[in-house]
Amino acid sequence: MKPLLGAVIIAVFASTAQAQTLFSPDLPLVVYDARTTDLAEFKWKKRPVIVFADSTEDPAFVSQMEFLVRRADDLTERDVVVIVDTDPDARSAIRLQMRPRGFMLTLVGKDGNVTQRKPFPWSVREITRSIDKMPIRKREIREAKEAAEG
Repeated sequence: MKPLLGAVIIAVFASTAQAQTLFSPDLPLVVYDARTTDLAEFKWKKRPVIVFADSTEDPAFVSQMEFLVRRADDLTERDVVVIVDTDPDARSAIRLQMRPRGFMLTLVGKDGNVTQRKPFPWSVREITRSIDKMPIRKREIREAKEAAEG
Protein backbone atom coordinates (compact mmCIF):
# COMPACT_ATOMS: atom_id res chain seq x y z
CA MET A 1 0.00 0.00 0.00
CA LYS A 2 2.94 2.38 0.37
CA PRO A 3 3.18 3.32 -3.35
CA LEU A 4 -0.57 3.93 -3.41
CA LEU A 5 -0.32 6.23 -0.41
CA GLY A 6 2.60 8.13 -1.92
CA ALA A 7 0.58 8.67 -5.08
CA VAL A 8 -2.38 9.92 -3.04
CA ILE A 9 -0.28 12.44 -1.16
CA ILE A 10 1.46 13.58 -4.33
CA ALA A 11 -1.88 13.98 -6.08
CA VAL A 12 -3.39 15.85 -3.16
CA PHE A 13 -0.59 18.37 -2.88
CA ALA A 14 0.54 18.63 -6.50
CA SER A 15 -1.61 21.69 -7.12
CA THR A 16 -2.43 24.59 -4.89
CA ALA A 17 -5.57 25.76 -6.65
CA GLN A 18 -6.97 22.92 -8.72
CA ALA A 19 -8.71 19.69 -7.79
CA GLN A 20 -6.74 16.59 -8.51
CA THR A 21 -8.21 13.45 -10.04
CA LEU A 22 -6.22 10.70 -8.43
CA PHE A 23 -4.15 8.43 -10.71
CA SER A 24 -6.35 8.23 -13.80
CA PRO A 25 -9.87 8.72 -15.13
CA ASP A 26 -10.51 5.14 -13.98
CA LEU A 27 -10.42 6.37 -10.38
CA PRO A 28 -12.76 9.35 -10.28
CA LEU A 29 -12.14 10.48 -6.69
CA VAL A 30 -11.51 14.22 -6.67
CA VAL A 31 -9.43 15.70 -3.84
CA TYR A 32 -9.36 19.43 -3.06
CA ASP A 33 -6.93 21.44 -0.95
CA ALA A 34 -8.80 23.16 1.88
CA ARG A 35 -6.65 26.29 1.57
CA THR A 36 -8.16 27.09 -1.83
CA THR A 37 -11.62 25.62 -1.46
CA ASP A 38 -14.90 27.22 -0.42
CA LEU A 39 -17.55 24.84 0.94
CA ALA A 40 -20.29 27.04 -0.55
CA GLU A 41 -19.37 25.90 -4.07
CA PHE A 42 -20.58 22.38 -3.24
CA LYS A 43 -23.93 23.26 -1.65
CA TRP A 44 -26.76 21.29 -3.28
CA LYS A 45 -24.24 19.68 -5.69
CA LYS A 46 -21.78 17.50 -3.76
CA ARG A 47 -21.21 15.91 -0.36
CA PRO A 48 -17.83 17.03 0.99
CA VAL A 49 -15.81 14.65 3.14
CA ILE A 50 -13.19 16.76 4.89
CA VAL A 51 -10.09 15.10 6.28
CA PHE A 52 -8.12 17.15 8.79
CA ALA A 53 -4.73 16.25 10.25
CA ASP A 54 -1.74 18.10 11.63
CA SER A 55 0.57 16.40 9.11
CA THR A 56 0.45 14.19 6.02
CA GLU A 57 2.39 11.66 8.08
CA ASP A 58 -0.29 11.34 10.77
CA PRO A 59 -1.10 7.58 10.85
CA ALA A 60 -4.82 8.33 11.07
CA PHE A 61 -4.60 10.55 7.96
CA VAL A 62 -2.65 7.88 6.08
CA SER A 63 -5.20 5.23 7.03
CA GLN A 64 -8.17 7.45 6.11
CA MET A 65 -6.78 8.29 2.68
CA GLU A 66 -6.14 4.60 2.00
CA PHE A 67 -9.77 3.84 2.92
CA LEU A 68 -11.07 6.56 0.61
CA VAL A 69 -8.93 5.59 -2.37
CA ARG A 70 -9.67 1.90 -2.03
CA ARG A 71 -13.43 2.44 -2.54
CA ALA A 72 -13.46 5.66 -4.56
CA ASP A 73 -16.25 4.45 -6.86
CA ASP A 74 -18.67 4.09 -3.93
CA LEU A 75 -17.98 7.69 -2.95
CA THR A 76 -18.26 9.04 -6.48
CA GLU A 77 -21.63 7.29 -6.88
CA ARG A 78 -22.85 9.37 -3.92
CA ASP A 79 -21.49 12.69 -5.24
CA VAL A 80 -18.67 12.83 -2.67
CA VAL A 81 -15.68 15.12 -2.99
CA VAL A 82 -12.75 14.94 -0.58
CA ILE A 83 -11.23 18.05 0.93
CA VAL A 84 -7.89 17.69 2.70
CA ASP A 85 -6.33 20.02 5.28
CA THR A 86 -3.03 18.90 6.79
CA ASP A 87 -1.55 22.30 7.58
CA PRO A 88 -2.90 23.83 10.80
CA ASP A 89 -0.59 26.84 10.39
CA ALA A 90 -2.28 27.80 7.10
CA ARG A 91 -5.53 28.41 9.02
CA SER A 92 -7.82 27.68 6.07
CA ALA A 93 -11.37 29.02 6.23
CA ILE A 94 -12.66 25.44 6.45
CA ARG A 95 -10.33 24.66 9.38
CA LEU A 96 -11.43 27.83 11.18
CA GLN A 97 -15.08 26.91 10.62
CA MET A 98 -14.78 23.25 11.70
CA ARG A 99 -12.18 23.67 14.49
CA PRO A 100 -10.56 20.24 14.38
CA ARG A 101 -8.08 19.11 17.02
CA GLY A 102 -5.58 16.81 15.40
CA PHE A 103 -7.17 14.25 13.07
CA MET A 104 -10.83 14.67 12.22
CA LEU A 105 -13.09 13.41 9.46
CA THR A 106 -16.15 15.54 8.75
CA LEU A 107 -19.05 14.61 6.48
CA VAL A 108 -21.10 17.50 5.09
CA GLY A 109 -24.45 16.94 3.40
CA LYS A 110 -25.55 18.53 0.14
CA ASP A 111 -27.52 21.02 2.23
CA GLY A 112 -24.25 22.30 3.69
CA ASN A 113 -24.83 20.96 7.20
CA VAL A 114 -22.28 18.86 9.05
CA THR A 115 -23.77 15.40 9.53
CA GLN A 116 -20.83 13.51 11.07
CA ARG A 117 -17.57 14.29 12.86
CA LYS A 118 -15.19 11.47 13.69
CA PRO A 119 -11.88 11.76 15.59
CA PHE A 120 -10.65 8.54 13.98
CA PRO A 121 -10.53 7.05 10.47
CA TRP A 122 -13.87 5.89 9.16
CA SER A 123 -14.28 3.20 6.51
CA VAL A 124 -16.02 4.00 3.24
CA ARG A 125 -18.66 1.44 4.16
CA GLU A 126 -19.51 3.48 7.28
CA ILE A 127 -19.42 6.75 5.32
CA THR A 128 -21.72 5.45 2.59
CA ARG A 129 -24.16 3.98 5.11
CA SER A 130 -24.38 7.37 6.79
CA ILE A 131 -24.92 9.08 3.43
CA ASP A 132 -27.58 6.57 2.38
CA LYS A 133 -29.62 7.49 5.48
CA MET A 134 -29.74 11.18 4.51
CA PRO A 135 -33.12 12.43 3.18
CA ILE A 136 -31.63 13.91 0.01
CA ARG A 137 -29.81 10.64 -0.77
CA LYS A 138 -33.00 8.63 -0.15
CA ARG A 139 -34.76 10.87 -2.67
CA GLU A 140 -31.92 10.36 -5.17
CA ILE A 141 -32.20 6.58 -4.81
CA ARG A 142 -35.98 6.70 -5.18
CA GLU A 143 -35.78 8.90 -8.29
CA ALA A 144 -33.15 6.65 -9.87
CA LYS A 145 -35.32 3.59 -9.20
CA GLU A 146 -38.38 5.32 -10.73
CA ALA A 147 -36.37 6.35 -13.80
CA ALA A 148 -35.15 2.79 -14.27
CA GLU A 149 -38.69 1.41 -14.02
CA GLY A 150 -40.30 4.04 -16.25
